[in-house]
Amino acid sequence: MSGRLITLEGGEGAGKSTVLDAVRERLRAQGIDVAVTREPGGTPLGEAVRAIVLDPKLRDLCAESELLLMFASRAQLVREMIRPALAAGTWVLSDRFTDASYAYQGGGRGLPVERIAELERWAVGIRPDFTLLLDLPVEDGLARAGHRGEADRIERESREFFERVRKTYRERAAAEPVRYRVIDASRPIDEVRAAACAAVDAFVAQQKERA
Repeated sequence: MSGRLITLEGGEGAGKSTVLDAVRERLRAQGIDVAVTREPGGTPLGEAVRAIVLDPKLRDLCAESELLLMFASRAQLVREMIRPALAAGTWVLSDRFTDASYAYQGGGRGLPVERIAELERWAVGIRPDFTLLLDLPVEDGLARAGHRGEADRIERESREFFERVRKTYRERAAAEPVRYRVIDASRPIDEVRAAACAAVDAFVAQQKERA
């Protein structure tokens, strides 16, 4: 099979890192070559952008700058890592991708969806083949994130901001039920991992049938 792009999305404290590790091992156990990345990040430029976007000292970073920084990181990641990997038959597993901009800069910051969509077409040019959305109440997610240490610039946003982020994610999942699988991330982590791996197993089986 040719490469596939699988993304993990969700709000703060949803447990993406833990689930990503489980999914990576599940894919490798099936003999699939897997490359793992994150957003923003994944390249030297992307990691530099990540430091800027999450820096709690930069409270005056405007929404437009944040959006453009995210797409600068994403454009580099696609060209430097994701496209070459997919072309080589490697599956790519990414902790966030363009859906995050629709949720955070669109839903959270209120930037126009049309502007984000145009950047997606022009600067990115690819979409995920499959997306796991780890969904849980905002209050629960923020409580989990609070145990990780000092909050970054995004984590310091208001509860209302994160409610808008979650609403946008859920709306996108409802609009694209073939691509998205929504996982109840409020359950114990073992159950969340199992549900995510089962969803990925079904996706892999579907791809094998089509090959």
